[in-house]
Amino acid sequence: MSDIDGYEADQELKLFREYRDVIKIFKYVVETERRFYLANDVDVTIRSSQGGDVFFDVTMKDAWVWDMYRTSRFVKSVHVVTFKDVNVEELNQTDITRELELPE
Repeated sequence: MSDIDGYEADQELKLFREYRDVIKIFKYVVETERRFYLANDVDVTIRSSQGGDVFFDVTMKDAWVWDMYRTSRFVKSVHVVTFKDVNVEELNQTDITRELELPE
């Protein structure tokens, strides 16, 4: 394993641990083709362009972004426009604790 691979694996593990710590304060998981988010307020509006193509206009407030290269993953608001699928799930807080166990 190269130094770069080791660094990225370490960063990914740190990111997962941060995710495990913060997921309890969010209500929704949002997946787009480019990013994974946690948010407390999500609005998805289906729109169509003048050419008839359908796209999704997604607004999130009080969010956390899964991105190991960002220095600050907490954001006040996020606006995403995409022609790809968007998945929004409401979190069940009682299930979160069981799913996020990671050996130390």
